[in-house]
Amino acid sequence: MAERIALVTGARGFLGRHVARLLSDQGYAVHGLGHGDWPPEEWGRLGLASWTAGEVNLESLVGQPQPELIIHCAGGASVASSVEQPLRDYRRSVESTVAVLEYVRLRAPHAAVLLPSSGSVYGSHESGAVAENAALSPQSPYAVHKLLAEQRCAEYGKSFGVRSAVLRFFSVYGSGLRKQLLWEACNRLSRGEASFSGTGGETRDWLHVEDAVGLILKAAGHASRSSPIVNGGCGVGATVREVVTELARALGFAGQVTFTQKQRPGDPFRIVADNRLALSWGWAPRIPWRAGVHEYAAWFAGGGQ
Repeated sequence: MAERIALVTGARGFLGRHVARLLSDQGYAVHGLGHGDWPPEEWGRLGLASWTAGEVNLESLVGQPQPELIIHCAGGASVASSVEQPLRDYRRSVESTVAVLEYVRLRAPHAAVLLPSSGSVYGSHESGAVAENAALSPQSPYAVHKLLAEQRCAEYGKSFGVRSAVLRFFSVYGSGLRKQLLWEACNRLSRGEASFSGTGGETRDWLHVEDAVGLILKAAGHASRSSPIVNGGCGVGATVREVVTELARALGFAGQVTFTQKQRPGDPFRIVADNRLALSWGWAPRIPWRAGVHEYAAWFAGGGQ
């Protein structure tokens, strides 16, 4: 039987690490490409067969074993950094996606591309859950660039027959994530600080990373020339105040959590996924956000290793 090969760009990142581990467990020979040098014993523990440090461009992709599956986890990962450095974010999110699609067109026509995108492309939706066909209103360079990357997938499917699927993930979190709200909140609370930016009423759909990678695996069976889009979310909203308060409780912090009442630019106020399409694919989230927050707090309290 021929070896099944998968390529994970950004495999050194938070989502990429989990994707690599799952694919390896599923019997794939997994090759990683992205920024950063790390020792073979470390990437080997994730199940990677090889790691190439470098930019995700056509030159670096051509040097990889020809895969049947490409999960393009590389790209911008922060609204704040996209506002500070929009050109860098564009290159990492849009130009790298075009390179992957062009590589498939030229060298790996049988490969399917899975693109983790973001629910931020919808903007803020004040009531109800947002479905895949909802109006789009990206409010930051980060969100605009994710949408542009999605559009390139659709373009290459229509023009060149490249098969892909897009996963619009909402607020993905989990042990190992050293940025964004939970990480920042744990560090603040551990220093005895309890004041946070925003109003506290900002509402998000919190998806555990293990559930996210499970949906990626399901999406592999739905990749096509039409580049279907699926929401990755639990379908349940929780406010930032609820999440931070639960985190403080899990860490044993006895103080009162407060908020500055100033919203950060580019951040939607409320966004919750309508996940009925994902459910119809046979996927379902398994980890409620409160359980996930306690797991994260335990990981942080244990040294964040």
